[in-house]
Amino acid sequence: DMQQRFPMPFREQVLARTQAIGLDVAYVYGLIRQESRFIIDARSGVGASGLMQVMPATARWTARKIGLDYSHELITDRDVNLTLGTGYLKLVLDDFAGSQPLAAAAYNAGPSRSRRWREGPLLDPAAWAENIPFSETRDYVKKVLSNAAYYAALLGNESVSLSVRLGESIGPRDPAIASADRDLP
Repeated sequence: DMQQRFPMPFREQVLARTQAIGLDVAYVYGLIRQESRFIIDARSGVGASGLMQVMPATARWTARKIGLDYSHELITDRDVNLTLGTGYLKLVLDDFAGSQPLAAAAYNAGPSRSRRWREGPLLDPAAWAENIPFSETRDYVKKVLSNAAYYAALLGNESVSLSVRLGESIGPRDPAIASADRDLP
């Protein structure tokens, strides 16, 4: 039963937030499933908190960037965490020109690492993911993208397959594209 394996709790809130900022709801659900398994007050060993597992410094930075009135005790509030997590994810996706594999790697290991890992020859995105030097991040990227493909099918959006999510070749940033947002945590 796919709906049992891939639940969509908080659907109204997730849909409203993703539509408001132009994010793919299936990608967000794929990420949340991997980050917290939908546990609102989840806390990682490194200090990430909430539904979308946002680090405290990232939460403060994102809140300033998106104009959200924020204090640390709100990090596990479902709606605040969803706003911070999706806001950050949108900024990361924009910085990586919409590349879901690069953005997932950045969400897990940090944008500076994802930027470094894209340097070198152009690679097929699946090959690029297999070359991520951290096994946790390599596994994370694959699971987020496959989760997103399943969620897309459940949501009736079968056209967004795993191969479409992987996108084009991954390599150095195109010089014609604006420079990276270097203050992105």
